[in-house]
Amino acid sequence: MKIETQLEKIARFQHLELLANQIVEGFISGMHQSPFHGFSAEFAEHKLYNAGESTRHIDWKLFAKTDRLYTKRFEEETNLRCHIIIDNSSSMHYPQLHSDQNFYENKVGFSVLATAVLMHLLKKQRDAVGLSLFSETYEYYAPEKGSERHHRMLLNQLETILKFRKKEVTTNTVSFLHQIAEKIHRRSMIVLFTDMFQLEEEAKLLDALQHLRHNKHKVVLFHVIDRKTEYDFSFDTTPRKFVDVETGEEVALFSENVKEAYEKSMQSYFKRLELACAQNRIRYVPVDVGEDFEKILLTYLVEKQKFG
Repeated sequence: MKIETQLEKIARFQHLELLANQIVEGFISGMHQSPFHGFSAEFAEHKLYNAGESTRHIDWKLFAKTDRLYTKRFEEETNLRCHIIIDNSSSMHYPQLHSDQNFYENKVGFSVLATAVLMHLLKKQRDAVGLSLFSETYEYYAPEKGSERHHRMLLNQLETILKFRKKEVTTNTVSFLHQIAEKIHRRSMIVLFTDMFQLEEEAKLLDALQHLRHNKHKVVLFHVIDRKTEYDFSFDTTPRKFVDVETGEEVALFSENVKEAYEKSMQSYFKRLELACAQNRIRYVPVDVGEDFEKILLTYLVEKQKFG
């Protein structure tokens, strides 16, 4: 019998803010350092409280959990600006979820929850966050701000993505990434969530990623896929009808007849993509939505490597 975790219970109700907050608080309480230490966080790390020191910066929440007194150490505020971009095309709403699955077990759901978690972390540090959504149109744009009202507005927009599943909606990722790059003038951290399924425009796609780096922006690419079916092409031996979720085009075939060639093609593409990102100093974060959400995101957050 499977024991449902607290996070899974919250996810049943798709309460995005509550779920994001619980992930962040659970993570920070177990760490001596802020996960964004080294970016621009005002709050840098915890240290043990020494008798005689001011009690002003004691972390009472951490005391309640650990029964030990820690104070917060601070760094100079550098006002990090972060712009998050989510691909909201039909392919990002794959795989189609069953009633017993959490909303973040498909590509767009993972992207939405990861965005909410990053927003909460940045809000704690009083940093500014902006958001862009695109599919067949440039659906939404909000510049980087740090107010509570702005934070609520972005959360509401993220929840809207979860409510409406895109059907047969294509996208021109290249065009929209160029448009977004032109909008962001002040030096920022840009975080992109997409499945990168535009292999026929690989060179143009890489050019668009390079454009995001202009003005010395820091760029993080979360490459979001369902590895079992989209990379390993793991299907049984029965004949199947495969449907392009963006165009509706159908093809009937035995998966075993194309599995080897498909996997070689995908492996080659992913390697070229990772190499291109490394050459352009873009942080490449591969994501398999079939894995544990917290493990994926928190592994990224605690990486010691920092942007140069």
